[in-house]
Amino acid sequence: MSAATTLEVPGPDGETRQVRLSSPDKVMWPEGEHGPAITKRELADYVIAVGDRLVGDALEDRPVTLQRFRDGIEGQEFYSKNPPKGLPDWVRTTMCTYPSGRSHPQLVVDEVATALWCVQMSTITWHPWPVRTGDNDRPDELRIDLDPQPGRAFADVVEAARGLREVMTQIGLTPFVKTSGNRGVHVYARIEPTHEFLDVRHGVIGIARALERRMPDLVTTAWWKEERGERIFVDYNQANRDRTIASAWSPRPIAGAPVSTPITWDELDSVDPRSLTIRTVVERVQDDPWAGIDEAKGDVAAAIALWDKDVEERGLGELSFPPDHPKMPGEPPRVQPSKKVASHWDAEGNRVEE
Repeated sequence: MSAATTLEVPGPDGETRQVRLSSPDKVMWPEGEHGPAITKRELADYVIAVGDRLVGDALEDRPVTLQRFRDGIEGQEFYSKNPPKGLPDWVRTTMCTYPSGRSHPQLVVDEVATALWCVQMSTITWHPWPVRTGDNDRPDELRIDLDPQPGRAFADVVEAARGLREVMTQIGLTPFVKTSGNRGVHVYARIEPTHEFLDVRHGVIGIARALERRMPDLVTTAWWKEERGERIFVDYNQANRDRTIASAWSPRPIAGAPVSTPITWDELDSVDPRSLTIRTVVERVQDDPWAGIDEAKGDVAAAIALWDKDVEERGLGELSFPPDHPKMPGEPPRVQPSKKVASHWDAEGNRVEE
Protein backbone atom coordinates (compact mmCIF):
# COMPACT_ATOMS: atom_id res chain seq x y z
CA MET A 1 0.00 0.00 0.00
CA SER A 2 1.19 3.52 -0.77
CA ALA A 3 1.66 6.07 1.98
CA ALA A 4 -1.22 8.16 3.22
CA THR A 5 -1.84 11.48 1.54
CA THR A 6 -3.63 14.65 2.59
CA LEU A 7 -6.20 16.21 0.28
CA GLU A 8 -7.35 19.82 0.50
CA VAL A 9 -10.82 21.02 -0.44
CA PRO A 10 -12.60 24.33 0.08
CA GLY A 11 -14.66 24.73 3.23
CA PRO A 12 -17.13 27.39 4.34
CA ASP A 13 -16.25 31.10 4.55
CA GLY A 14 -13.06 30.70 2.54
CA GLU A 15 -11.60 28.04 4.82
CA THR A 16 -9.61 25.08 3.53
CA ARG A 17 -10.33 21.61 4.87
CA GLN A 18 -7.63 18.96 5.03
CA VAL A 19 -8.69 15.32 4.82
CA ARG A 20 -6.24 12.48 5.35
CA LEU A 21 -6.59 9.59 2.90
CA SER A 22 -4.85 6.40 4.00
CA SER A 23 -4.03 3.58 1.57
CA PRO A 24 -4.98 5.62 -1.50
CA ASP A 25 -4.07 2.74 -3.86
CA LYS A 26 -6.43 0.28 -2.16
CA VAL A 27 -8.59 -1.35 -4.82
CA MET A 28 -12.28 -0.52 -4.34
CA TRP A 29 -13.52 -1.98 -7.66
CA PRO A 30 -11.36 -4.82 -9.05
CA GLU A 31 -10.18 -5.06 -12.63
CA GLY A 32 -12.62 -6.87 -14.89
CA GLU A 33 -14.50 -6.82 -18.15
CA HIS A 34 -15.64 -3.26 -17.40
CA GLY A 35 -12.10 -1.93 -17.23
CA PRO A 36 -9.08 -1.53 -14.95
CA ALA A 37 -9.25 -1.49 -11.17
CA ILE A 38 -10.50 1.65 -9.43
CA THR A 39 -8.71 2.76 -6.30
CA LYS A 40 -9.67 4.64 -3.19
CA ARG A 41 -7.78 7.68 -4.51
CA GLU A 42 -9.78 7.61 -7.74
CA LEU A 43 -12.99 7.46 -5.71
CA ALA A 44 -11.77 10.45 -3.68
CA ASP A 45 -10.96 12.38 -6.87
CA TYR A 46 -14.45 11.62 -8.19
CA VAL A 47 -16.05 12.93 -4.99
CA ILE A 48 -14.02 16.12 -5.21
CA ALA A 49 -15.05 16.58 -8.86
CA VAL A 50 -18.80 16.07 -8.30
CA GLY A 51 -18.87 17.15 -4.67
CA ASP A 52 -20.92 20.32 -5.05
CA ARG A 53 -23.67 18.38 -6.87
CA LEU A 54 -23.44 15.35 -4.57
CA VAL A 55 -23.90 17.58 -1.54
CA GLY A 56 -26.27 20.15 -3.06
CA ASP A 57 -28.61 17.78 -4.92
CA ALA A 58 -28.67 14.92 -2.47
CA LEU A 59 -26.98 15.07 0.93
CA GLU A 60 -26.97 18.59 2.38
CA ASP A 61 -28.89 19.04 5.65
CA ARG A 62 -30.05 15.39 5.69
CA PRO A 63 -29.28 12.44 7.97
CA VAL A 64 -27.12 10.01 6.00
CA THR A 65 -26.38 6.30 6.29
CA LEU A 66 -23.03 5.19 4.88
CA GLN A 67 -22.65 2.00 2.85
CA ARG A 68 -19.04 0.98 3.52
CA PHE A 69 -16.58 -1.60 2.16
CA ARG A 70 -13.26 -1.72 4.01
CA ASP A 71 -11.79 -4.16 1.46
CA GLY A 72 -13.53 -2.96 -1.68
CA ILE A 73 -16.76 -4.24 -3.21
CA GLU A 74 -15.61 -7.86 -2.99
CA GLY A 75 -15.16 -7.56 0.77
CA GLN A 76 -17.63 -7.30 3.60
CA GLU A 77 -20.38 -4.71 3.25
CA PHE A 78 -21.84 -2.86 6.21
CA TYR A 79 -24.06 0.15 6.85
CA SER A 80 -23.08 2.88 9.30
CA LYS A 81 -26.07 4.59 10.86
CA ASN A 82 -24.13 5.77 13.90
CA PRO A 83 -21.40 8.22 12.86
CA PRO A 84 -18.05 6.40 12.51
CA LYS A 85 -15.40 6.98 15.15
CA GLY A 86 -12.94 9.80 14.58
CA LEU A 87 -15.53 12.27 13.31
CA PRO A 88 -13.83 15.64 12.58
CA ASP A 89 -15.01 18.46 14.83
CA TRP A 90 -16.39 20.34 11.81
CA VAL A 91 -18.83 17.55 10.90
CA ARG A 92 -22.44 17.84 12.07
CA THR A 93 -24.81 15.13 13.32
CA THR A 94 -28.57 15.05 13.87
CA MET A 95 -30.80 12.91 16.09
CA CYS A 96 -33.09 10.43 14.32
CA THR A 97 -35.86 8.20 15.64
CA TYR A 98 -36.17 4.72 14.13
CA PRO A 99 -39.21 2.44 13.65
CA SER A 100 -38.30 0.64 16.89
CA GLY A 101 -38.72 3.91 18.79
CA ARG A 102 -35.06 4.22 19.72
CA SER A 103 -33.04 7.28 18.72
CA HIS A 104 -29.40 8.06 18.01
CA PRO A 105 -27.41 10.61 15.99
CA GLN A 106 -26.66 10.23 12.28
CA LEU A 107 -24.08 11.94 10.14
CA VAL A 108 -24.98 15.06 8.15
CA VAL A 109 -22.95 15.73 4.98
CA ASP A 110 -23.01 19.50 4.56
CA GLU A 111 -19.62 19.87 2.87
CA VAL A 112 -17.55 18.21 0.17
CA ALA A 113 -14.90 17.68 2.85
CA THR A 114 -17.34 15.56 4.86
CA ALA A 115 -18.10 13.40 1.81
CA LEU A 116 -14.35 13.05 1.28
CA TRP A 117 -13.89 11.99 4.89
CA CYS A 118 -16.58 9.34 4.25
CA VAL A 119 -14.39 8.00 1.43
CA GLN A 120 -11.55 7.72 3.93
CA MET A 121 -13.96 5.59 5.97
CA SER A 122 -14.41 3.33 2.87
CA THR A 123 -17.82 4.66 1.93
CA ILE A 124 -18.93 3.89 -1.62
CA THR A 125 -22.62 4.83 -1.49
CA TRP A 126 -24.45 7.52 0.48
CA HIS A 127 -28.03 6.85 1.62
CA PRO A 128 -29.72 10.10 2.77
CA TRP A 129 -33.06 10.22 4.56
CA PRO A 130 -35.88 12.10 2.75
CA VAL A 131 -35.99 14.75 5.51
CA ARG A 132 -34.15 17.91 6.52
CA THR A 133 -32.57 18.20 9.94
CA GLY A 134 -35.01 20.90 11.01
CA ASP A 135 -37.66 18.17 11.27
CA ASN A 136 -36.45 14.59 10.93
CA ASP A 137 -40.01 13.24 11.20
CA ARG A 138 -41.59 14.97 8.19
CA PRO A 139 -40.27 14.07 4.71
CA ASP A 140 -39.64 16.81 2.19
CA GLU A 141 -39.18 14.39 -0.69
CA LEU A 142 -41.05 11.56 -2.41
CA ARG A 143 -38.79 8.81 -3.74
CA ILE A 144 -40.15 6.02 -5.92
CA ASP A 145 -37.94 3.12 -6.97
CA LEU A 146 -38.96 1.30 -10.16
CA ASP A 147 -37.43 -2.14 -9.73
CA PRO A 148 -37.56 -4.38 -12.83
CA GLN A 149 -38.06 -8.09 -12.29
CA PRO A 150 -36.07 -10.63 -14.35
CA GLY A 151 -37.24 -10.62 -17.93
CA ARG A 152 -37.67 -6.86 -18.21
CA ALA A 153 -35.37 -4.57 -20.20
CA PHE A 154 -34.38 -1.02 -19.35
CA ALA A 155 -36.75 0.22 -22.07
CA ASP A 156 -39.61 -1.24 -20.04
CA VAL A 157 -38.48 0.71 -16.99
CA VAL A 158 -38.37 3.87 -19.09
CA GLU A 159 -41.98 3.28 -20.19
CA ALA A 160 -43.04 2.82 -16.56
CA ALA A 161 -41.14 5.95 -15.51
CA ARG A 162 -42.92 8.04 -18.12
CA GLY A 163 -46.26 6.74 -16.91
CA LEU A 164 -45.28 7.57 -13.34
CA ARG A 165 -44.31 11.07 -14.42
CA GLU A 166 -47.79 11.59 -15.84
CA VAL A 167 -49.49 10.42 -12.64
CA MET A 168 -47.33 12.65 -10.46
CA THR A 169 -47.64 15.70 -12.72
CA GLN A 170 -51.43 15.40 -12.77
CA ILE A 171 -51.56 15.77 -8.97
CA GLY A 172 -49.29 18.82 -8.92
CA LEU A 173 -45.89 17.25 -8.28
CA THR A 174 -42.74 17.96 -10.30
CA PRO A 175 -40.85 14.68 -10.82
CA PHE A 176 -37.12 14.39 -11.46
CA VAL A 177 -35.44 11.20 -12.63
CA LYS A 178 -32.12 9.40 -12.18
CA THR A 179 -30.67 6.03 -12.99
CA SER A 180 -30.41 3.66 -10.04
CA GLY A 181 -26.86 2.68 -10.92
CA ASN A 182 -28.15 -0.80 -11.69
CA ARG A 183 -31.19 -1.89 -13.75
CA GLY A 184 -33.85 0.45 -12.40
CA VAL A 185 -34.88 4.08 -12.29
CA HIS A 186 -35.57 6.38 -9.34
CA VAL A 187 -38.17 9.16 -9.56
CA TYR A 188 -38.05 12.00 -7.01
CA ALA A 189 -40.25 14.97 -6.17
CA ARG A 190 -39.72 17.58 -3.50
CA ILE A 191 -42.72 18.21 -1.23
CA GLU A 192 -43.54 20.60 1.58
CA PRO A 193 -42.73 18.86 4.90
CA THR A 194 -46.30 18.88 6.18
CA HIS A 195 -46.90 15.19 6.95
CA GLU A 196 -45.29 12.38 8.91
CA PHE A 197 -43.75 9.26 7.32
CA LEU A 198 -46.82 7.04 7.44
CA ASP A 199 -48.97 9.66 5.69
CA VAL A 200 -46.31 10.17 3.01
CA ARG A 201 -46.03 6.39 2.56
CA HIS A 202 -49.78 6.25 1.98
CA GLY A 203 -49.42 9.00 -0.62
CA VAL A 204 -46.76 6.98 -2.43
CA ILE A 205 -49.02 3.91 -2.35
CA GLY A 206 -51.82 6.03 -3.82
CA ILE A 207 -49.52 7.06 -6.69
CA ALA A 208 -48.27 3.49 -7.17
CA ARG A 209 -51.80 2.06 -7.34
CA ALA A 210 -52.85 4.73 -9.85
CA LEU A 211 -49.89 3.75 -12.04
CA GLU A 212 -50.69 0.06 -11.62
CA ARG A 213 -54.24 0.63 -12.87
CA ARG A 214 -52.90 2.45 -15.95
CA MET A 215 -50.23 -0.16 -16.72
CA PRO A 216 -51.41 -3.44 -15.18
CA ASP A 217 -49.31 -5.62 -17.47
CA LEU A 218 -46.15 -3.60 -16.87
CA VAL A 219 -46.06 -2.55 -13.20
CA THR A 220 -47.13 -3.99 -9.86
CA THR A 221 -47.36 -3.06 -6.19
CA ALA A 222 -47.08 -6.73 -5.13
CA TRP A 223 -44.64 -6.98 -2.21
CA TRP A 224 -44.06 -10.73 -2.60
CA LYS A 225 -41.84 -11.65 -5.54
CA GLU A 226 -43.90 -14.71 -6.35
CA GLU A 227 -46.80 -12.39 -7.22
CA ARG A 228 -44.87 -9.95 -9.41
CA GLY A 229 -44.17 -12.12 -12.44
CA GLU A 230 -42.09 -10.13 -14.92
CA ARG A 231 -43.65 -6.80 -14.01
CA ILE A 232 -41.78 -3.78 -12.62
CA PHE A 233 -42.20 -3.38 -8.88
CA VAL A 234 -43.16 0.11 -7.71
CA ASP A 235 -41.32 0.04 -4.39
CA TYR A 236 -43.58 2.07 -2.11
CA ASN A 237 -41.69 0.90 0.98
CA GLN A 238 -38.84 3.31 0.27
CA ALA A 239 -41.17 5.90 1.84
CA ASN A 240 -40.85 4.32 5.29
CA ARG A 241 -38.87 5.78 8.16
CA ASP A 242 -35.25 4.56 8.05
CA ARG A 243 -35.56 3.26 4.46
CA THR A 244 -33.22 4.98 2.03
CA ILE A 245 -32.16 4.94 -1.61
CA ALA A 246 -28.66 5.48 -3.01
CA SER A 247 -28.27 9.22 -3.46
CA ALA A 248 -27.91 11.13 -6.68
CA TRP A 249 -24.26 11.03 -7.83
CA SER A 250 -23.48 8.05 -5.55
CA PRO A 251 -21.31 5.28 -6.99
CA ARG A 252 -22.70 1.78 -6.57
CA PRO A 253 -20.85 -1.34 -5.35
CA ILE A 254 -21.21 -3.04 -8.72
CA ALA A 255 -18.55 -4.03 -11.25
CA GLY A 256 -17.49 -1.05 -13.34
CA ALA A 257 -18.39 1.54 -10.65
CA PRO A 258 -21.72 2.73 -12.09
CA VAL A 259 -23.22 5.91 -10.63
CA SER A 260 -26.82 6.68 -9.72
CA THR A 261 -26.93 9.59 -12.13
CA PRO A 262 -29.45 12.44 -12.44
CA ILE A 263 -30.67 12.78 -16.03
CA THR A 264 -33.25 14.86 -17.84
CA TRP A 265 -36.57 13.42 -18.96
CA ASP A 266 -35.58 14.20 -22.56
CA GLU A 267 -32.57 11.89 -22.44
CA LEU A 268 -34.25 9.04 -20.57
CA ASP A 269 -35.07 7.14 -23.77
CA SER A 270 -31.50 7.19 -25.07
CA VAL A 271 -29.35 6.94 -21.97
CA ASP A 272 -27.27 3.81 -21.34
CA PRO A 273 -27.04 3.39 -17.54
CA ARG A 274 -24.02 1.10 -17.86
CA SER A 275 -22.03 3.94 -19.42
CA LEU A 276 -22.56 6.23 -16.42
CA THR A 277 -19.59 5.48 -14.16
CA ILE A 278 -17.27 7.43 -11.91
CA ARG A 279 -14.96 7.76 -14.92
CA THR A 280 -17.60 9.25 -17.22
CA VAL A 281 -20.20 11.24 -15.28
CA VAL A 282 -17.90 14.04 -14.13
CA GLU A 283 -18.43 15.79 -17.47
CA ARG A 284 -22.18 15.90 -16.77
CA VAL A 285 -21.93 17.85 -13.54
CA GLN A 286 -21.90 21.31 -15.12
CA ASP A 287 -25.20 20.67 -16.91
CA ASP A 288 -27.03 20.01 -13.61
CA PRO A 289 -30.03 18.01 -14.89
CA TRP A 290 -31.77 18.54 -11.53
CA ALA A 291 -31.56 22.33 -11.65
CA GLY A 292 -34.55 23.85 -9.86
CA ILE A 293 -35.46 20.77 -7.84
CA ASP A 294 -35.39 22.62 -4.52
CA GLU A 295 -37.80 25.27 -5.79
CA ALA A 296 -40.23 22.73 -7.26
CA LYS A 297 -41.99 21.78 -4.02
CA GLY A 298 -45.42 20.23 -4.31
CA ASP A 299 -48.16 19.37 -1.85
CA VAL A 300 -48.29 15.72 -0.80
CA ALA A 301 -51.96 16.07 0.16
CA ALA A 302 -53.04 15.30 -3.41
CA ALA A 303 -51.14 11.99 -3.30
CA ILE A 304 -52.69 11.16 0.08
CA ALA A 305 -56.08 11.88 -1.46
CA LEU A 306 -55.43 9.07 -3.97
CA TRP A 307 -54.87 6.72 -1.03
CA ASP A 308 -58.03 7.92 0.71
CA LYS A 309 -60.09 7.37 -2.43
CA ASP A 310 -58.74 3.82 -2.81
CA VAL A 311 -59.66 3.07 0.79
CA GLU A 312 -63.12 4.64 0.71
CA GLU A 313 -64.30 3.78 -2.81
CA ARG A 314 -62.34 0.66 -3.74
CA GLY A 315 -61.96 -0.99 -0.35
CA LEU A 316 -58.18 -1.13 -0.65
CA GLY A 317 -56.14 -1.07 2.52
CA GLU A 318 -52.65 -1.24 3.92
CA LEU A 319 -49.80 -2.92 2.05
CA SER A 320 -46.94 -4.96 3.50
CA PHE A 321 -44.17 -3.24 5.45
CA PRO A 322 -40.50 -4.27 5.38
CA PRO A 323 -39.73 -7.26 7.63
CA ASP A 324 -37.61 -5.17 10.02
CA HIS A 325 -40.48 -2.75 10.61
CA PRO A 326 -42.84 -3.19 13.59
CA LYS A 327 -46.14 -4.89 12.77
CA MET A 328 -48.60 -2.17 11.74
CA PRO A 329 -52.40 -1.96 12.04
CA GLY A 330 -54.19 -3.42 9.02
CA GLU A 331 -51.00 -4.84 7.54
CA PRO A 332 -51.42 -8.07 5.54
CA PRO A 333 -49.95 -11.27 7.02
CA ARG A 334 -46.18 -11.45 6.87
CA VAL A 335 -46.10 -14.77 5.07
CA GLN A 336 -45.67 -15.72 1.44
CA PRO A 337 -49.09 -16.01 -0.21
CA SER A 338 -48.28 -19.53 -1.41
CA LYS A 339 -47.64 -20.58 2.21
CA LYS A 340 -50.55 -18.75 3.79
CA VAL A 341 -53.25 -20.76 5.53
CA ALA A 342 -56.21 -18.39 5.87
CA SER A 343 -57.42 -19.82 9.17
CA HIS A 344 -54.09 -18.99 10.80
CA TRP A 345 -54.53 -15.20 10.40
CA ASP A 346 -57.09 -12.69 11.65
CA ALA A 347 -58.52 -9.73 9.76
CA GLU A 348 -55.71 -7.46 11.02
CA GLY A 349 -52.98 -9.75 9.68
CA ASN A 350 -52.00 -11.12 13.07
CA ARG A 351 -51.07 -14.75 13.59
CA VAL A 352 -53.79 -16.81 15.32
CA GLU A 353 -52.41 -19.51 17.56
CA GLU A 354 -54.32 -22.77 17.51
